[in-house]
Order: sequence, then C-alpha cells, then structure tokens
Amino acid sequence: QVQLVESGGGLVQAGGSLRLSCAASGRTFSSYTMGWFRQAPGKGREFVAAIRWSGGITYYVDSVKGRFTISRDNAKNTVYLQMNSLKPEDTAVYYCAAVYRGLVTEREYDYWGQGTQVTVSS
Repeated sequence: QVQLVESGGGLVQAGGSLRLSCAASGRTFSSYTMGWFRQAPGKGREFVAAIRWSGGITYYVDSVKGRFTISRDNAKNTVYLQMNSLKPEDTAVYYCAAVYRGLVTEREYDYWGQGTQVTVSS
C-alpha cells in the first residue's frame, strides 16, 4: 500500500510559480513511477507529467512542456512538480499518483492522493 499526500497548492497570479509536493508512505517508493494529473471543474482528469521509477526519464503533456518540471527525492519519499509561467488555464485540482515500475506513459495508476487546489488568476 502507498499513501500519497499532496501539498503546495494555492492562489497565484498569471506568470507566477508554485511548487507542488507529494509525500509517499511506501517503503519501496523508489520502485514506483510517479505522475501528476489535474482536473478542472466540469472536465475530466488529464495527465500532466510523470517520472520513471528508475529516474532520469520524464514525460509531459504538450501544454506544460517548458513550464513545468517533475522531479523526485527518493531519500524523502517525495515527488515535486515545479510550475512556472502559470496560466489561468492551469487552474485545477492537482493529483499525485503512483504505479509500480510503470512506464512514464502509463495512465492506469494504482495509488492516488486527495489532490491540492491550484488557482491562477488573470
């Protein structure tokens, strides 16, 4: 079992930055590919970014490439999403997810956090 807790969301003006954190409880955190998803009101949950369990390989949805960076610190059992140049359309609840030794293109994640709200004002 893996428990995930997101933090770092909040209100930011367009062009600003936020860093989201996801703390995991699993003792085999380094064996899990980690991903970030988001869901805006009235819309489905969409993939944002992922980082491979073995490190190095990352993957991003086109709309955030060049603006968002996913990273992980296995010593802290934590994955991060650095979000720069935020736009109003980035407003959503952001969810952290984990899948055991998954591909960065994996969408069928097994464990999910409860989400953290990110609101970008114009």
